[in-house]
Amino acid sequence: MSHQQPAAGPGTPVRRTGMLHATGTWCARHFVLVIALWIAALVALQAVQHAYGGDYSDNFAIPGSQAQDGLDVLEKHAPSAGGYSSQIVVHDADRSLGDLSGQMSTVVGSLQKLPDVLSAENPLTAPSSTGGPDVGPLSSDGKTAYITVRFSEQPSSLGSGYLDGVDAAVQPLRAAGAEVEYGGSLGELARPEANDRVSEAIGFGVAVLVLLIGFGSLLAALLPLLTALVCVVCGLGLLGLLAAATTFATVSPTLATMIGLGVGIDYALFLVTRHRQNLMDGRDPVAAAGAATATSGRAVLLSGCTVIIALCGLWVSGIGFIGKLGVAAAVTVVTAVLGALTLVPAMLGLTGRYIDRIHVRRPVAEVEPGPEPGPRHRASDARPTTPGPQPGPRRSTPGAPPGPQPGPEPGAPPGPASGPASGSAPAPEPGPGPASEPDRTPDHAPVLAGPPTHGTWHRYAQRVERRPWWFLGGGVVLLAVLAFPVFFIQLGHIGDGADPKSFTDRRAYDLMSSAFGPGSNGPLTLVIDQSAVPQSDRSALQSQAQQSLAEVPDALLITPLTPTQDGDVLTATAYSVAAPQDERTTGLVDHLSDDVLPAAVAGTAADTYVTGTTAAQVDFLDIVSSRLPLIIAVVVGLAFLVILAVFRGLLVAVKAALLNVLSIAASYGVVVAVFQWGWGGPALGVSGDVPIESYVPMMMFAIVFGLSMDYEIFLLTRIHEAWLASGDPKASVAHALEITARVITCAALIMVSVFAAFLISDNIVVKMLGLGLAVSVLIDATVVRLLLVPAVMTLLGRAAWWTPRWLDRILPHLDAEGSRTPDGTPVSGSPRS
Repeated sequence: MSHQQPAAGPGTPVRRTGMLHATGTWCARHFVLVIALWIAALVALQAVQHAYGGDYSDNFAIPGSQAQDGLDVLEKHAPSAGGYSSQIVVHDADRSLGDLSGQMSTVVGSLQKLPDVLSAENPLTAPSSTGGPDVGPLSSDGKTAYITVRFSEQPSSLGSGYLDGVDAAVQPLRAAGAEVEYGGSLGELARPEANDRVSEAIGFGVAVLVLLIGFGSLLAALLPLLTALVCVVCGLGLLGLLAAATTFATVSPTLATMIGLGVGIDYALFLVTRHRQNLMDGRDPVAAAGAATATSGRAVLLSGCTVIIALCGLWVSGIGFIGKLGVAAAVTVVTAVLGALTLVPAMLGLTGRYIDRIHVRRPVAEVEPGPEPGPRHRASDARPTTPGPQPGPRRSTPGAPPGPQPGPEPGAPPGPASGPASGSAPAPEPGPGPASEPDRTPDHAPVLAGPPTHGTWHRYAQRVERRPWWFLGGGVVLLAVLAFPVFFIQLGHIGDGADPKSFTDRRAYDLMSSAFGPGSNGPLTLVIDQSAVPQSDRSALQSQAQQSLAEVPDALLITPLTPTQDGDVLTATAYSVAAPQDERTTGLVDHLSDDVLPAAVAGTAADTYVTGTTAAQVDFLDIVSSRLPLIIAVVVGLAFLVILAVFRGLLVAVKAALLNVLSIAASYGVVVAVFQWGWGGPALGVSGDVPIESYVPMMMFAIVFGLSMDYEIFLLTRIHEAWLASGDPKASVAHALEITARVITCAALIMVSVFAAFLISDNIVVKMLGLGLAVSVLIDATVVRLLLVPAVMTLLGRAAWWTPRWLDRILPHLDAEGSRTPDGTPVSGSPRS
């Protein structure tokens, strides 16, 4: 087995400047060229996207599902009865619609002439339900009716311009004073186009305020926001071009904006904070930007790759619609990483030493400044002459006196001890020269300082060290309470009834529910393919099937089976007693497809299907539910391997995976309580209790698990740095928490504000994702990062960094701190197994 240990000795190689360091230095030195290239890319992408970019739609199918197979059968044997149906609802409160028969006939005729329309049914001449529940198409009082229009394509994919033809077709009824509303997919097409600018402005405003309060510098606050905005706009331009080649869901650009802004601001903030601390430590701006890119930039690159891996894990679902949502978000993550590694160093080179010139308080970077600035010198300028414990690499604080100190300060990362008195610190390997030396490299040479200014976070970390079990137990209990509602989660599809009343599909939903019952908004088409049944047996089959369809639980009405014109297919329509998104409707679809219809054709060669929009949504739900555990396993497994390869600590990787899963479960619980249980849903503009959209948990898991790795890698990177320099696991945790708590807290508040700002969206799915992501980040950055991680790392001690030798040999070397030479060998202060 292998423990990572601080290594020492003059024989260890000196690290050459790495690619990230060279990239950051070059971009900072040639800032004019780099900024000009980014501006040119932004303008070019937007111009090309506006000229050739595609549209977004929710037109997707699940090949092999029973709903899709049933639709294919109908298209083959009865094209006019197949396709994708939507209702155009007509209502006149003052008179019977029979008085508008002329206008109705004109409207139906005009609709039939529209492109992609297979058929349109006149409700005044079509047979209505008699002797049973009133399901239309004409209400018993004659004041409400619906025109069923069948399209060859999903109406929502036809483009907003298609509505002009529909509006012109129904104009005679509107001119006569009737109310005309669009339901189903046609109503979704008529929804107002999403406008995220208000949400973005709110998120940016809160971000500026947080950064000004947290760090005091105006330019340092604006720089991450500006670079993140540029990266997101470039990413959306690329996404628009991809949309021209393949279909992306309508929520894709909003999702990409949310994720892109969140990670873009965070990544830039990590680099800017490290850069400003380098400036305070005495480096020149170009060298400071290069060092920040080589250290924090390396963590950004790794965390960005982890986010992308998590998002690409959505393809495991086998559903292109969900996989493409992951791709949409990954596009802006890629541009955010590229911007952090190139545009941010260029902007840092542009601002030079003036980045803190305009401030609202004394500027702060990683640590609180001392009372007065004082001289500084690097570790390479003076070497300790007395053997024994020496201070390890630690960011200096302005105002501390120069020179090495006689021993490590409490909580600061001390050098490796030379004897047993070091406690848990491992002994240095023997060799000539001093017992240990800080890492001297162009990427992050340490600065020796006098007594550090230990602030609130350091004292808090020491408190956690004294009572780790109390803090661990308290955090776990809190997450368990928040996660409790997840045991009652109801996945489903959010129906039109949850939309704002200003939407035409919501008004159509209400009219249909009032006149024909809520089930009329989601009719189910039953299909029996008897083409393989002999002609002599078909009459008996129809009679047998009709008897089986009588008195089906939760079915308000099932119309008589009717053969198609060629006689090969029998069709009927079933109406649920509940709304399409209700659990009873989901149960009805499953009962019909799994039990009732197979029993109805038992002993024959007939095939049965339940199809229609609602049935397709239930199929989608069933597939997503069955594959969610696989996606969770894949995403957790990949993230576990990344953490293990980076930090070479088996228990660290296990801890990261378990705590992240627990925090995501807590965020699921909050979403269930707010939307499904209605605890605050009306305050967010949600009408009534709604199920959790079937793909939201899957999307949340991939996104949140990826984003949580940002803070995980950032915090563990600093713990790892301190551990490699000192060998003291407890002091390393305290030191890392002290220098990262401020930036993690500010970054989390910014990301929370960006996500929470999307709660004002009219799209319920966007609201769910916004709340879920905001709560997840808040929990992850507070309860997990500042409570559970310090407690667990304290309890694990040196064991946190243990890895079996056989595993250490086969794992790739992913360097988060820039602590290895280009050939992979460790430099001074790096682990040697």
